[in-house]
Amino acid sequence: MANLAAHHPAEVVAVTVTEEKSQLKQEDNGTKQMGNQKGIQIKFVILPLTILSFLLSLPVLFSFIWLLYIKQYDCEDLLKLPKLQIGIVIGLIAVFLVSNIVVYMRAKVPVPGLLLVMVPLIMMLTVGLGLVGAYNMESRTVPGSSVWLKSKVHNEINWYNIKSCLYHSKTCEDLVSRSRKLKADVYTTSKLSYIEAGCCRPPVSCNMEYINATYWRKEEEEEELLLDSSIPYNRDCDLWTNKENVLCYNCNACREGFLKTLQGKWWKLGMFLVVMSFLLILSHLLLFVITMWEQHG
Repeated sequence: MANLAAHHPAEVVAVTVTEEKSQLKQEDNGTKQMGNQKGIQIKFVILPLTILSFLLSLPVLFSFIWLLYIKQYDCEDLLKLPKLQIGIVIGLIAVFLVSNIVVYMRAKVPVPGLLLVMVPLIMMLTVGLGLVGAYNMESRTVPGSSVWLKSKVHNEINWYNIKSCLYHSKTCEDLVSRSRKLKADVYTTSKLSYIEAGCCRPPVSCNMEYINATYWRKEEEEEELLLDSSIPYNRDCDLWTNKENVLCYNCNACREGFLKTLQGKWWKLGMFLVVMSFLLILSHLLLFVITMWEQHG
């Protein structure tokens, strides 16, 4: 080799340069292969996250369609709750559109896209937390929350209008027609709505005799029960009458039945908003991290 180098130095230099180029090319190919493998791995993560973000937006789509066409509970409009429902529908439409636009444009504008989608999602989360009563005393000012509904229903002026509306909604008349052929033991065990149980019949503790769904006879032993101090006194027993325009509309049970009906609906809606906003926020954050890793990692 020494002799070869002494006699042909140019050839030795050429061989060395060729070997170095070959080595560098192999290193470049190895680096490219590793990069391609990482790219494939990232794509395998991004694709499921993209699909997941789209699938999570579908319940939002179906929910605002459901809210648009769902029947309002009787007399709910007296508390202006349908306006709140329309406002939530508009918000859900915005969440659905923005979420899917950001997913589609994630590679071009990842940072602005994340900021854009977080605004409606955080608002959605805030409204949901308000409806489920997560703000304690502050929820008195949140329309649709449990505390807000209670304050409105226990307002005497509001309740006067509500009980009048409940009577004209003919809820109790419908109950009579449905249960006309039912015997006492069957009727007393049948499942009634909160409003039917609270407004259309006397409380069970009054121990009245069933004649039909809205006509009950006071038993003789009721007076003895009222005098018995061991049995808690229920004022609704005195407020009940068999007049169809009175029944138990003045009873506290009727007020509580109406309140429970509204609280159940709006609490469920609030829980839906909380869960869906949390899942969408999580999926968009993961998608943003993976996208940044793909572009700059």
